[in-house]
Amino acid sequence: MQVFETEISDKDVNVKGHDKDEVTVTSDFKHSKLKNGEKNTGSRELISWLMVIAIAVAVALIINCFVIINSVVPSSSMESTIMTGSRMFGYRLAYLFNEPERGDIIIFRYPDNEKQTFVKRVIGCPGDTVEIIKGTTYVNGEVLDEPYLNEPPKELDFGPFYVPEDSYFVMGDNRNHSNDARYWHNTYVTRKQILAKAVLCYWPSDKFGLLK
Repeated sequence: MQVFETEISDKDVNVKGHDKDEVTVTSDFKHSKLKNGEKNTGSRELISWLMVIAIAVAVALIINCFVIINSVVPSSSMESTIMTGSRMFGYRLAYLFNEPERGDIIIFRYPDNEKQTFVKRVIGCPGDTVEIIKGTTYVNGEVLDEPYLNEPPKELDFGPFYVPEDSYFVMGDNRNHSNDARYWHNTYVTRKQILAKAVLCYWPSDKFGLLK
């Protein structure tokens, strides 16, 4: 009878010891699982942020390459419409379905050196005859109204210029201080050299606004 009681007691001890080990293992497993879960959550958040940054960069590149161009005027050639050092946005899609018009301010590759980018105003369109007589601009024999000029041009004569098809004659608004089509070896800006229509000046802040 005593032997029987002893065997029962030993079994009880073994069972209790087993339960204790199982609780310890279960606790360690849960702790390890929690740590792994935290690591996975951190990794997912990092990947999410990297994806957001990558998408933002891709969108910015697409917009810059196909929609908007950022440009600066380093000289006084377009004053007082665009001041020296002004920064502006050009809209690349402006001429996707339309042609440049007289009076538009365009951003284009300089015909004498296409590595440089210029900003000027369209004066003559394909088929036009442009002539400057004593500082006054004539297009197809009629005086061109130019309210954007910042001062009376010097009484100099240029032309006549016969604008070819698919080309444009451009000049700066600061007519007395502008390196423009009047002086270039390759007089005309071709349609392919036009990058965008200048639409918005954003710097300096006191000149912020649409360009016209």
